[in-house]
Amino acid sequence: MKMSKLFVQTLREFPSDAEVISHKMLVRAGFIRKLTSGVYNYLPLMWRVLKKIENIVREEMDFAGAQELLMPFVQPKELWEESGRWGAYGGELMRLKDRHGREMCLGPTHEEIITAIARDGLKSYKQLPVNLYQIQSKFRDERRPRFGLLRGREFIMKDAYSFDTTQEGLEKEYQNMWKAYSKIFKRCGLDTKAVQSDSGAIGGSVSHEFMVITETDAGENDVFYCDCDYAANSNHAVSKLPEAKIIGDYTKAEIVDTPSTHSIEELCEFLNIPSTLIVKTLVYIVDKKPVLALIRGDKQIEETKLLNAVGGVDIRIAVAGEIEELLNVEKGFIGPKEGLTIVADETVKDMKNFVIGINQIDKHGVGYNWGAEVQLPEIVTDIRLVEAGELCTQCGKPLKVTRGIEVGNIFQLGTKYSKPMNAVYLDQNGKAQPYVMGCYGIGISRTAAAAVEAHYDEKGIKWPLSIAPYHAIVIPVSTKDEQQMKVAEDIYKTLIKHGVEAVIDDRDERPGVKFKDADLIGFPYRITVGKSISEGLVEFKVRETDEMSAIKPEDAAEIVITAVNNLK
Repeated sequence: MKMSKLFVQTLREFPSDAEVISHKMLVRAGFIRKLTSGVYNYLPLMWRVLKKIENIVREEMDFAGAQELLMPFVQPKELWEESGRWGAYGGELMRLKDRHGREMCLGPTHEEIITAIARDGLKSYKQLPVNLYQIQSKFRDERRPRFGLLRGREFIMKDAYSFDTTQEGLEKEYQNMWKAYSKIFKRCGLDTKAVQSDSGAIGGSVSHEFMVITETDAGENDVFYCDCDYAANSNHAVSKLPEAKIIGDYTKAEIVDTPSTHSIEELCEFLNIPSTLIVKTLVYIVDKKPVLALIRGDKQIEETKLLNAVGGVDIRIAVAGEIEELLNVEKGFIGPKEGLTIVADETVKDMKNFVIGINQIDKHGVGYNWGAEVQLPEIVTDIRLVEAGELCTQCGKPLKVTRGIEVGNIFQLGTKYSKPMNAVYLDQNGKAQPYVMGCYGIGISRTAAAAVEAHYDEKGIKWPLSIAPYHAIVIPVSTKDEQQMKVAEDIYKTLIKHGVEAVIDDRDERPGVKFKDADLIGFPYRITVGKSISEGLVEFKVRETDEMSAIKPEDAAEIVITAVNNLK
């Protein structure tokens, strides 16, 4: 490919609406362009990257025994009603009607469709197990699209679904996919960590996310981990709490005046107590209904855990006006109230002689106890956000925390979809049994963005060789110098002949412009033919390390050819 013919427009500045490095770099380097909120055009350079990631995924999925198919992007309401998700999925489901008034949705995922396919085609235990996958565009109507390709509305995804006769068979396939995913991300140049996670809208009893660990702002979730190999997303992480004072010195239950104590800190200072003696009450709106969450005063709520505790879909913290309308009290004095759904975190159940809001302005209850002045809610479970330094439940060492970008996930669905959709096979005894299912996703476009987050510097992208749009660029410093052009073209032709995807920068531009574009786009190898060719040497640069050396043209070509051949 000649650079003069390559459809790419690099920008001098980062886009003003980009927050994270992958979004900034991919727009500035001419890989993507925004069409509308959360929706992007994949330009030729980006499409080459995506196709390479897809091919790696296909090779490993096929090797693992999965079979590829393609399902429709538009899905009928009826199948989603069978699974019970039409009304439960939430606002992210993009609903529409066709010209006949039939209700449809744009597929954010394909559990219903694949289950219907299996229901029609897998009638006997002799046909199982089976793993079917596709690579396709998806659409989720994100409330707040951000981070470019990392949290868009339209995205490319590989989703696979396994069908087994037993839980043991599902667990075997789960491990098979785990191994395949490890290979896929390694081949894409990404160091991933498999972490325990929440199953979310997909459902199922067991799930893991494959996270690219990053120190950038693009990390969507905190990942808590330990040297003993424990790792979990913040929405699933658990820990042992350090010892703290949970039995208060107020031995007589009474209501005391606590004027202007709207925060835990102000209440602690006023009563001269540690926050571990306070039962904190927060108000959330879950699926448009109020939920009270109780937790020890020094800890925070993890919203996904709370959402799961009440079986909800959508959650947000209540605003001041809603609190006053529901409880007739200001923030800071909230307490449990009959008639509302109440969830207590496990941190409060052993507390005694504690302090708690009683829904009266400028007043709190002190010396309160469960079963006496206040009743412990029926729902007591883990809704706490783990903090770094708390102790690992497996080995007792302090947990560490980092940021992670999710690029893949695997779920043990069990019979979540097969039972309600009556998707069954006949077992050895001729009895109908529901399939035991698994689900396995990889974000193709997210993987590309995560690769940028993991491989870049201030000059631009450093694509891993396996997914780079082109392997190498050959730059003649002066297109008017006949010797430079001849050597550059000879190197270019040699690379092409041996299967290297190469670009020759034949533009009549200043050398600095060519070098900046090469670094910004992220060609893994750069071969520059300049004045030193009179001495039989070219400049060879490795983008990942920025290491440069003066070597013979044939040696530069051989290094690139060998590296590319080693990918195969």
